[in-house]
Amino acid sequence: MSERLVNVDRDTPMLLPVDMRNWVGSDDLVHFVISAVETMKVPSLKVNPRGSGSPQYPPRMMLALMIYCYANGMMSSRRIERATYRDLAVRYLTADTHPDHDTICAFRRENGEAIKQTFLELLHLARQMGMLKVGTVSVDGTHIKANASKHKSVRYDRAGELEKKLIRDIEELLSQAEKTDREGAADEQKLPAEISRREALLEKMRWARSELEKRSRGGKEPPEDGAGPTGGEADEAKPKDRQQINLTDPESSLMRKSHRDSYEQAYNAQAVVDVGDSRLILGTDVLRTPNDSNQLSAALSSVDKSLGTVQRMLADGGYVNAEQIEAVGAEVDLYVAITSEDTSQRRYDYRPPKESRAKRVTDERLVAMREKVVSDEGRRIYSRRSSTVEPTFGTIKAVLGLRQFLMRGLERVRIEWDLACLAYNTSRIWRLAKA
Repeated sequence: MSERLVNVDRDTPMLLPVDMRNWVGSDDLVHFVISAVETMKVPSLKVNPRGSGSPQYPPRMMLALMIYCYANGMMSSRRIERATYRDLAVRYLTADTHPDHDTICAFRRENGEAIKQTFLELLHLARQMGMLKVGTVSVDGTHIKANASKHKSVRYDRAGELEKKLIRDIEELLSQAEKTDREGAADEQKLPAEISRREALLEKMRWARSELEKRSRGGKEPPEDGAGPTGGEADEAKPKDRQQINLTDPESSLMRKSHRDSYEQAYNAQAVVDVGDSRLILGTDVLRTPNDSNQLSAALSSVDKSLGTVQRMLADGGYVNAEQIEAVGAEVDLYVAITSEDTSQRRYDYRPPKESRAKRVTDERLVAMREKVVSDEGRRIYSRRSSTVEPTFGTIKAVLGLRQFLMRGLERVRIEWDLACLAYNTSRIWRLAKA
């Protein structure tokens, strides 16, 4: 008996025009993204003000494209461009148009404020749909790699040593070039290239030292001659020898999660997450410092008041700061984990006993907070923290795939983090609506 096989014919053209809606399921996220962007009060999105050249792509379509692709783990502008040809849902979203990667990258770079406003508008939409009621929130930070290598960092003292060495090398090369020129045997390519390369590196070293000195002065420009600090003040303004700066992304920093982990060139991404059923991200920020201890007030302020009033906040031990706890605790019901003296060893630890490294807590404000958290009611309330913010970071890193930022510089990295959180919230609202 002959087998019956489906006829696969790639040569015969389709007789009727294609309806792309038939290629995308009615329950696909793309429909929700398009509908949400079209109905939200999105602020003015930037386009080419000259309006010259080829027709420009509709800004709302570009915004929907960014949100949908980020929600599906496509963050590179080149991957998004390729998806406009290969991914049926993306091709439907763009109506079979194909923005190139330069257009996509420029749109993302130039619309940071609009993306942040869209983030807020989406939360208002969730509130109107009955999914969001702000009450208890949890705050945390996670380290995400920067688009830079930690091996491209230079210390303040080493930059000074290299500066002196490069000056000597350039002088020697210039003397050698002058000598060979007199003898008529000058290499017209090699020596000028070597001199130019060292001069460029010398400028980098001078810039690195100047930038570190500027940071040590709190970002202020150097004083005019005769008006600068003297004696001890000058020593305080001078950076420490071990301070360093990355030459690829100067605003990123060396960070590590704990003393057991290795250092990485990274940023500290912050998120304030609703502890209710929505698990939506309500506030975002990105820091260039690995420490969270000064961020409680900033985290509370990042939740827009138009969404509702935060009544309770949960934070881990990284946010321990007596002044911050006192200030924020006066506004909301605050729970911050305070490390106890006897937590260096687990109850049934298979490792040999070791001496506790925890510092004794003596500040009355911290002692009171620890007693509040370890009480029966405090344990019940605080236990909800790890089941809200930690899975949120896990989803962004493992599902969306944001383990390393693509852009450089603090402001651009903040745009990328806002976009990732916007994509997470969009996907989360869509799933809640389907349930």
